[in-house]
Amino acid sequence: MPKIHFIDVTNRDGVQTSRISLAKLQKTMLNVYLGQLGIYQSEFGFPFTRHEQNYMKANLELKKLWAMGSLVLEGWCRAIVADVEAALPTGVKDFNLSISTSDQMITHKFQGRLDRNRVIQEMLDAVACAKAGGARTIGVNAEDASRTDITYLVEFAQAAKEAGAVRLRYCDTLGYDTPLTIYERIKTLAETVGIDIEPHCHNDLGMGVANSVMGAKAAIDGGVDAYINASVNGFGERAGQADLLACILAIKFGHGMDCYEIGDPINLQVAWKLARYASYAFGLPIPINQPGVGANAFAHEAGIHADGALKDRKNYELYDYEIIGRGEEENTRTGRVITTGEYGGLAGLKHVYEEIGISFSDEEEAQRILELVQYAHVHSQLPLTDDELRFVARYPDQVRKILTVAP
Repeated sequence: MPKIHFIDVTNRDGVQTSRISLAKLQKTMLNVYLGQLGIYQSEFGFPFTRHEQNYMKANLELKKLWAMGSLVLEGWCRAIVADVEAALPTGVKDFNLSISTSDQMITHKFQGRLDRNRVIQEMLDAVACAKAGGARTIGVNAEDASRTDITYLVEFAQAAKEAGAVRLRYCDTLGYDTPLTIYERIKTLAETVGIDIEPHCHNDLGMGVANSVMGAKAAIDGGVDAYINASVNGFGERAGQADLLACILAIKFGHGMDCYEIGDPINLQVAWKLARYASYAFGLPIPINQPGVGANAFAHEAGIHADGALKDRKNYELYDYEIIGRGEEENTRTGRVITTGEYGGLAGLKHVYEEIGISFSDEEEAQRILELVQYAHVHSQLPLTDDELRFVARYPDQVRKILTVAP
């Protein structure tokens, strides 16, 4: 039976969101955590964009060093030849190529430059360019798929499959679909074209997770694999996207979902750490009612609820908080604290690293790491976390490349 996989788009769709951003080292750490979580693929950036390219090359090196487990690193491009040609020198081998398919966007975004036939041809030319450049996998994205005529969407998907694309991304770009409409449309695509489908659902109407789960269900019921696109904590454009953890939990614990299998080696113990890191790096608090990781996700006050939860947690908790890595107490120092960063020195650096169990072989090594820590702090303007400090010390050559941005 086909399976459900997960593609995280935080490092592409999330970071292009208005008013929020991540430094390149922070994007890298998200990839590390996503690999630990067992996610199939990270859409880790824009390989045709110059300021992303050192970061992407370094992350590909890190993948070879097994720093991200089996995580696939995929680059997003517009479905135009120029983007693909600019992306190929980075070494990216897995691509998602995107173009708008709805009449709304063909008419009012392309404004006469493209028609339906030309949209398909642009996509085919981009796929051919990627294949000629040695691409390993190619997914084709139908932007605004939910407002695209279904007959034309089938034609677009069929052309993509015949050209060598392995997946079609069904983009509910404006969060327009409902669970019933996305189920019907994706099932039609799956049965008619026979191509694996990526539900990519925005949350403009608050149905991002529901639409993602129903879209995945439709793909499986239609006989193909599903690749749910989601982001950490639901970060994304406008009202955000489907939340990665909520989608996983819905498939694992949702009523009637027990016959749908996740094909990725998910380790939910990482979920709490990942959510907190993303919140810290983006500078956005986790909503108090966020599924799984919100402060109130396992909190009870009302008498009936508290009494029931104390008697048996299953009375008012659908799943155990321990499975997502929650439960340990968090302590904050209230006395002397030594930190290191942009203006730190060797003594402070050594002390901070000793606190996390790392020592340096000599002064020269410590000085090299100090410089990297200083620059990492300059990039993010946030104190480095313990995991970031460990990462810098373990992969200094790749970190140097990540931190190098030359306009």
